[in-house]
Amino acid sequence: MADVTDYSVMHAHPTAYFNTYFVTKIVDSVLQFCVLVELAWSVFRPFRASLPRQTVWVVAALMAITGAVIWPFARNPAFAQFPMQWQMMGRFVQTDSILRVLFFVVLAGFSQLLSIGWRNRELQIATGLGFYSLVDLVVTALHSHMGATQHYRQLDQFLVASYVGSLAYWVFSFAQKEAERREFSPQMQGLLLAVAGAARSSRIALTNSSSGKSRKGRDL
Repeated sequence: MADVTDYSVMHAHPTAYFNTYFVTKIVDSVLQFCVLVELAWSVFRPFRASLPRQTVWVVAALMAITGAVIWPFARNPAFAQFPMQWQMMGRFVQTDSILRVLFFVVLAGFSQLLSIGWRNRELQIATGLGFYSLVDLVVTALHSHMGATQHYRQLDQFLVASYVGSLAYWVFSFAQKEAERREFSPQMQGLLLAVAGAARSSRIALTNSSSGKSRKGRDL
């Protein structure tokens, strides 16, 4: 939606384009990061009752760490001529796009292990996001090499078209009956139980440590 807004403002009010671009891109990236966290948490739906409630925060932290690893490689030459704050924003947007593509690749690659298929909502949403994000990366790369040529605006139009295509794919997919989620394999269940056990042990250890320090403080 951010790209549709940017494209509209660019034609209606060219002088306000950069401010609008900044706000919409930041808000859009934050919202899409939340969507990725929700998708990742939804993948564990068949086994979620056995996981601690704090697991969703662990998932969000792992996503953020992955984004931090991507950050140094997400340079955007298209913003090189702009002030530093715009260069940082361009890198932020690039990181977010790469993270969404990586999420789709990992989810599709481990679909059998996670017991999800192309008829499950999680993979359908990730597919639409992955397609749009991949087109976004390609368009950004072409922008960097082409500069302000006559094809610059056509590439923006193609990016908007890819977003509309993702929306159409989601509408079509959600109109179909969703396949019933299968149970995780015994190997996956064992792995999740081990992770849940480790998380509970860490939480108990931290609680006991905090309680011990509080008692010592009162004794002193």
